Amino acid sequence: MAELSSIDYQVLNGDVPKTEKPRKVSILPLVFLIYFEVSGGPFGAEDSVKAGGPLLALLGFLVFPLIWSIPEALITAEMGTMFPENGGYVVWVSSALGPFWGFHLGWMKWLSGVMDNALYPVLFLDYLKSAFPILEEGFPRITAALLLTIALTYMNYRGLHIVGWTAVSLGVISLLPFVFMGFLSIPKLEISRLFVVDVKNVNWSLYLNTLFWNLNYWDSISTLVGEVENPKRTIPKALFYALILIISSNFLPLLTSIGAVKLDREMWTDGYFADLAKMLGGVWLWWLMEGASALSNMGMFIAEMSSDSFQLLGMSERGMLPQFFASRSRYGTPLVAILFSASGAVMLSWLSFEEIIAVENYLYCFGMILEYMAFISLKVRNPLAVRPFKVPFGIVGAILICIPPMVLILVVLAIASLKTMTISLAAVLFGFILPPFIGFIKKRHFITFSTSSNISDFQVRGHGYNESVI
Repeated sequence: MAELSSIDYQVLNGDVPKTEKPRKVSILPLVFLIYFEVSGGPFGAEDSVKAGGPLLALLGFLVFPLIWSIPEALITAEMGTMFPENGGYVVWVSSALGPFWGFHLGWMKWLSGVMDNALYPVLFLDYLKSAFPILEEGFPRITAALLLTIALTYMNYRGLHIVGWTAVSLGVISLLPFVFMGFLSIPKLEISRLFVVDVKNVNWSLYLNTLFWNLNYWDSISTLVGEVENPKRTIPKALFYALILIISSNFLPLLTSIGAVKLDREMWTDGYFADLAKMLGGVWLWWLMEGASALSNMGMFIAEMSSDSFQLLGMSERGMLPQFFASRSRYGTPLVAILFSASGAVMLSWLSFEEIIAVENYLYCFGMILEYMAFISLKVRNPLAVRPFKVPFGIVGAILICIPPMVLILVVLAIASLKTMTISLAAVLFGFILPPFIGFIKKRHFITFSTSSNISDFQVRGHGYNESVI
């Protein structure tokens, strides 16, 4: 561990390949990037009804944002505007707790994000296999998943502004069938169906993991803050608008769908919204819902890959990873980091849906513990530091806002299966091996490491980023 933190920065002074000047991301594309990084719509929310029944499912998408989403979004707004650069939460934690913990957080969050991205080609094909049975298994399915991954990876390579505006288009189109289904549901609504609850028959692990999967990752946008237009104003506004969009786009479709059809909890699994669309609107709406679900998964893939790849770029610029991770293509995108993240997603795609969700949530919880510690630490140690956006009530507000999500984290960690705990803890322990290994490589000059010299005065003066940090 010590070796990683005792090696000097090496400022890159060599020739830099010419690139097109990257276009900054404006507020509307940023809102939809957050939308897809966090949720991507109600697809995948069906399991909340299966796990907890109608009432608990609806309450979950109202209460969970208060306990988790809003605190995480507020902390992301403050930290993201305090450190307006790529790398996001890795920079925050390194500044508050030291570079070793910053690196370890980066490892856990990157692995969690890559595991998350491994789901989307699979889910894309799961929604289409009812229309195209050839995609259900075997070589055609593997080939289709690989080709889809390559196509979406290429989109990330072409530019973050392209990804952002693509996310806007995909978001609007993917929400349209829920608008139609909502209007068609109104005449058939039975309010009593909304209040069905059976507390004795609740799968709490599936219930909480489903809510987590649909309503977390608010901090992911922080890893590409350096690519955002006027981030000190744009980030808080985008998080606020995305919060409203995400809560409403999950809650309202569940509300109208549950109220319009007779309850069969076992039917509420991934893809059931397409069946509901057919019940309420016919084949045309079924086709529209199938297409929307596929587009939603595409949006989540490109948004998550953007976050993962710019995280690696930011870590490389801070000397935590080899220099080649910070190299940019002619379009200003981190080519090597994109390819690395795409390869990780492909290699992890063999895991089952339930296993991926459980393990990624477990790793995500560990990472969030470090983020909350860093947030409070910076509040205590540097209360007068410039914060364009502030969580109100100072240190007291910082502590209070962290209590509900921390309690939830402990619950999620406690109810995880033994298999989930084993895989997750193995990944965490592997993260402890990486820093001294990288430090050895760096010290021996086997691979070139570099860092940006453009580090804010605030970080340099006393928060862990000085000339001998990493």
